[in-house]
Amino acid sequence: MKVNSVGWFEIYVEDMSRAKKFYESVLNKELDSMITPESAGELEMCGFPGSMQNYGSNGALVKMPGAPSGKNSIVIYFACADCAVEEARVKESGGSIHKSKFSIGEYSFISLVNDTEGNLIGLHSMN
Repeated sequence: MKVNSVGWFEIYVEDMSRAKKFYESVLNKELDSMITPESAGELEMCGFPGSMQNYGSNGALVKMPGAPSGKNSIVIYFACADCAVEEARVKESGGSIHKSKFSIGEYSFISLVNDTEGNLIGLHSMN
């Protein structure tokens, strides 16, 4: 069985409440706490909705001005029906637009945005 390259991702944040509110608002999805009594303490984790049975996602290496390598410069792309819809919610949710929706040829469209924690993330759609 072939699976895509990435099987799990983590986006590190400074303020869990603020970050959780941003992602729930932009993606219009509820995130759930992943902490169990055994793992409680300093660690806070909130999971994005998904299915571990539908494993992985694909990706690419990218060279882009303004996004140097190092310092953990990896961009996670969230799947959307039309990334312009989620992009439109970014500013009102406390984030900023890095590059508005644009075509990446046969691979469809992406928007690059910054979350409330300073992370660059992507929004990807076929339309």
